[in-house]
Amino acid sequence: MRQGQLVSVAVTAETTPAETAPAMEVGFRSGETYEIAIRGHRVIADQPAEDGGRDEGPTPTELFVASLASCVAYYAGRYLTRHGYSRDGLHVSVDYEMAVDRPARVAAIRLTVHAPADLPAERIPAFTAVISHCTVHNSIGVPPRVTIDITGSASTP
Repeated sequence: MRQGQLVSVAVTAETTPAETAPAMEVGFRSGETYEIAIRGHRVIADQPAEDGGRDEGPTPTELFVASLASCVAYYAGRYLTRHGYSRDGLHVSVDYEMAVDRPARVAAIRLTVHAPADLPAERIPAFTAVISHCTVHNSIGVPPRVTIDITGSASTP
């Protein structure tokens, strides 16, 4: 694909009518670096130097895993606030493993939610149930249909 060509990717859920989300754009910068524009925010995705990048930002795979971890953190925080507990000390640690076979993919993700000290043990089952159903986790469990359209190709028959 040449610079300047447009690739659009549409993601919709198959089980329910799709709700339109804000548009995002990913543009080539240089080397292996891409700029992601989301609602006026800018995020850089790159590859480590050993993979041909300049390590100017996280990889797309790291952003995917971080997306899950931050969604879990958000749901955890909302649960804590709704039930009158502090968010102080709340954080999520995550690591992941890549599959060794094909197709290339994340094979395993391990999340550790560090709950605030004031969350009682009897609240842990409900807390776990809520955070286990964050939007990103639900999207992994019920995968979206992904459609890829190619435009701007000079080789159109």
